[in-house]
Amino acid sequence: MLRPWKLEITLEPQSSKALYLQIADAIVAAIQSGRLKAGDPLPGSRPLSQLLSVNRNTIVEALNVLHYEGWLRSEERKGTFIADISMKEKPTTIPRAPHSTPAEDRKETIPYLIFDDGNPDSKIAPSAELARAYRQIFTRQGKWQMLRYGNAQGDPEFRSALTQMLNHQRGMHLKEEMLCVTRGSQMAIYLAAQCMFKKGDCVVVEDPGYSPAWQTLAHVGVTLIPIPVDEKGLQVDKLATLLKNGTKIKAVYTTPHRQYPTTVPLSLQRRLALVKLSNSYSFTIIEDDYDNEFHYGYRPIMPLASDSNLRNYIYIGTLSKVVAPALRTGYLATNDAALMSKIIALRKLIDVQSDSIMEQAILQLMKDGTLKRHIKKATSHYKEKRDYTVRLLETYLRDKITYQVPEGGLAFWIVPKKQIDWTRLSRQLIDKGVKIAGMKQYGSDGVTYGFRLGFAALTNDELEEGLKKLASVL
Repeated sequence: MLRPWKLEITLEPQSSKALYLQIADAIVAAIQSGRLKAGDPLPGSRPLSQLLSVNRNTIVEALNVLHYEGWLRSEERKGTFIADISMKEKPTTIPRAPHSTPAEDRKETIPYLIFDDGNPDSKIAPSAELARAYRQIFTRQGKWQMLRYGNAQGDPEFRSALTQMLNHQRGMHLKEEMLCVTRGSQMAIYLAAQCMFKKGDCVVVEDPGYSPAWQTLAHVGVTLIPIPVDEKGLQVDKLATLLKNGTKIKAVYTTPHRQYPTTVPLSLQRRLALVKLSNSYSFTIIEDDYDNEFHYGYRPIMPLASDSNLRNYIYIGTLSKVVAPALRTGYLATNDAALMSKIIALRKLIDVQSDSIMEQAILQLMKDGTLKRHIKKATSHYKEKRDYTVRLLETYLRDKITYQVPEGGLAFWIVPKKQIDWTRLSRQLIDKGVKIAGMKQYGSDGVTYGFRLGFAALTNDELEEGLKKLASVL
């Protein structure tokens, strides 16, 4: 039976956005505007392909994206329907191991095999291209740069390129003046905390979560309110309860794209509910999108800040994962003009200006396509390494741990099935020449939940050696 379909979708074949993504985004827009409602049926892929005059495979890809992101649901023998995106889910908890403190690294002379918590592979970084661009910019502009100060907000041309990138690739709605370049994302968090909060303000954080951000917020004197995370991300219903009971919350610090440390994305229902709560109770969402670039599925989930309905946000990102951790270039964006003025003033007090020459060098790599080619190459490289790590985990640790295969990023979240003495485990691994940098406390209550296992920076042989040794002590 041909289902009624009143939605008109205009496609732009010449657009840089793929047709299947144009179709997916048009359906999302119709759901958000209320033209398509929960339970509304969709025509089959064949009728849709005829209605839109596109190949059926294009429709299938668009529907796959919408299923993955949570906009659609399927019923066997009945068809595909618009999903109910209201908050009707029961939260679950992440399993916790008993409390203990990991041992301090002992100063041994043996070489260590180190699992970091998600650093890129510096061996494939476009370091030669960046160095060449830096030398060219310095030769061309170095004398001029040394004779005068630059812009505390960041090089205008570089900010313009970042703004275009964020608008085009992440669905943002930014203007150049809404963005400030920082020396890494940690500086961005510091600037936001210093300019936005006063002692006694309440800020919600994810639990488990990113402790360096907690420390930065606590330094201002705010009261941190931890809210649990489960396999669908931050438990937004608990936040709603706090607000309804009268708790005055100034902001929510969150990592919704790939939650740190667990790597789980915030579900669609919770994303929409969080935006709605932010607008209703006038708190700011501080979105730390620390790990956006490398994605192995259909497409990255769009930032919360890309939602045109969101009124109060701070969006934080970094280029460190794209090139190398040593490249301390991050950025902060906000739609609060008054807050941005305070941030720029404080940024100027800290170090007067940004690194204009480095920003121009990165800009050159953006303009000549080097950065785009690197991200494409690196994504393929990291996907192969992720898949290889999955095979190793299944071979050596299948009966000893639980984990989910991450859809992007450079780390796994590993939770042992049995109770673990973390101090003893750390010592045993060190004795075998292995360190896990991510084996630390992520919980607000001092509980060690599990650990992040970075896979990108190690060779395949190192991955196998390290995981075999991990399996021998678990």
